[in-house]
Amino acid sequence: MLTAAIIAAVIAVAVVAVLVYAATKPDKFGVQRAASIGAPPEKIFPLIDDLHAHTSWSPFEKDPNMKRIHSGAARGKGAVYEWEGNRQVGAGRIAIIDSTPSKVTMVLDMLKPFEAHNVVEFTLEPKGGSTDVTSTKVTWAMRGRQPYMAKLMSTFINCDKMVGSQFEEGLGKLKALAEK
Repeated sequence: MLTAAIIAAVIAVAVVAVLVYAATKPDKFGVQRAASIGAPPEKIFPLIDDLHAHTSWSPFEKDPNMKRIHSGAARGKGAVYEWEGNRQVGAGRIAIIDSTPSKVTMVLDMLKPFEAHNVVEFTLEPKGGSTDVTSTKVTWAMRGRQPYMAKLMSTFINCDKMVGSQFEEGLGKLKALAEK
């Protein structure tokens, strides 16, 4: 009986320690990855600025039965893409809120598998001389609030590694497409 009480007390202390540790995590998060693409920004920009083009390189287009709705502007500021798919892709909405040849900013509202509201940015930085751009550094970043449940989840799951690997996959596909 005493052994069971000690085991229960140790488990309770461990659970409380995890909950307290999660509470100390930052209220905001950020994930960022970059790739060098052997193409000028003007060849890459349309693939990012047009949400229809994302289906050719996005790592999140893994459900062949996904429902997709495009609305708003055809591309650039005001373009909207909504989707609903299987558990792997979830459901959500992304909208371009600002678009210049060097930066595209979007608002991402995830509805499933969990609710999240984040800002996504693609930055294009030409490399090479002023008249001879041979490559472009493309940075894909996402930032947002990290509520308590996300903090608790990140205690057990490395979200930077998980989301970062998806960004790396997408940047690799974008690179292959732009360098054709």
